[in-house]
Amino acid sequence: MEPIIFHVDVNSAFLSWEAVHRMNYLGVQTDLREELSAVGGDTAMRHGIILAKSIPAKKYGIQTGDSILKARQKCPGLLVVPPHYDLYERCSKALMQILKEYTPCVEQYSIDEAYMDMSGTKWLWGTPKEAAQQVRGKILKELGFTVNIGVSTNKVLAKMASDFKKPNRVHTLFPGEIENKMWSLPVGRLFFVGRATEQKLHSFGISTIGQLARTDPAFLKKTLKKHGEIIWAFANGRDADPVQAVPEPQKGYGSSTTIAFDVRDVPTAKLVLLALAETVGMRLRQAKVQAEVIAVGIKTYDFRYYGHQMTLSSATDITEEIYKYAVEIFMQMWDGTPIRHLGVYTGKIREALDMRQIDMFDRTDYGKLKMWNLAVDSVRKRYGPDALRRGVFVNHPLNIDHMSGGISREKRTVDYEAEQKESERKW
Repeated sequence: MEPIIFHVDVNSAFLSWEAVHRMNYLGVQTDLREELSAVGGDTAMRHGIILAKSIPAKKYGIQTGDSILKARQKCPGLLVVPPHYDLYERCSKALMQILKEYTPCVEQYSIDEAYMDMSGTKWLWGTPKEAAQQVRGKILKELGFTVNIGVSTNKVLAKMASDFKKPNRVHTLFPGEIENKMWSLPVGRLFFVGRATEQKLHSFGISTIGQLARTDPAFLKKTLKKHGEIIWAFANGRDADPVQAVPEPQKGYGSSTTIAFDVRDVPTAKLVLLALAETVGMRLRQAKVQAEVIAVGIKTYDFRYYGHQMTLSSATDITEEIYKYAVEIFMQMWDGTPIRHLGVYTGKIREALDMRQIDMFDRTDYGKLKMWNLAVDSVRKRYGPDALRRGVFVNHPLNIDHMSGGISREKRTVDYEAEQKESERKW
């Protein structure tokens, strides 16, 4: 039986979800999807990039990742609305629930993408294209936003198909259609080919996916290592990766934050590291895992990035211990250049154990620290993250969030009334 895989991709997800919410729940008459509009971060918090844009805005050359300043230079009348991640998470959850009505084997690839293994469902939902049209229609009818669905026999071809003409379309890309539908596309359109790889391929005289597919794989392996083998296989429509309804264990946990100002002194940097360690430690404990590697990443004011890591003698999930090692790493590598962005990351994740390597010179009661951390987690889970905070953050003049990283507070909820007033004032 030939496998049938769907790739479902929400069209301009953040903008679509904002538009539906504003029209259906706030009574807004205009549809953001039909306006010169985009979802973007807060320039005051230095998160000022375009996260999603409408089709009319796209015609002005606005791209995801553009700075808001650059986007408004391209389109002076562009309406930029703030992101609302709590809403997006709810929309994503509702989308996955609908997909699971058609097959139990759904792999969520990102907040707005998923794979569906539809093999063997022909007698339930009709032909693959008919089934995809049913899924697309049900999402539009019940949730109010559109999706593209790619249909094929493996994940990479389904994903490529979903990226064909948009919005609100179903496309097939079966092995027999590869030459006609995919090989003429620019090589940069191939999944897993980023800008750097695209430039290297161009230097080899490879400008289309078809040219890549016909290139000697031995040459690609020699010049691009393992990555060359992978993209050659993808160009030829080969992918053995199955749809995984149960995600693989996470290989690392981390949090990073872009600070609203340049950090120029150690005490402030330590405060940011403590806030990041709070978030990372809580996530490790929630997952019931521990980390053997701690790493710190620094992005300077001029966007230069560097990092360093340390392997611990005993794995940990204790906030205070993560913070201690993060500070140690930071002090070893920071050269005093003003900092724009800081991150704390962990690796070599393993199942949490109530034991550790004994050090006769270390008198820290890690058992008590762990119990204290778990008690704090419990209170925050029940009453909110601000129910307990360390005294060093209370009334601090720099107003650093005591649990930094991940999706920041201003991106989780939106004061739509205040936003409307600000929009009217500006425009």
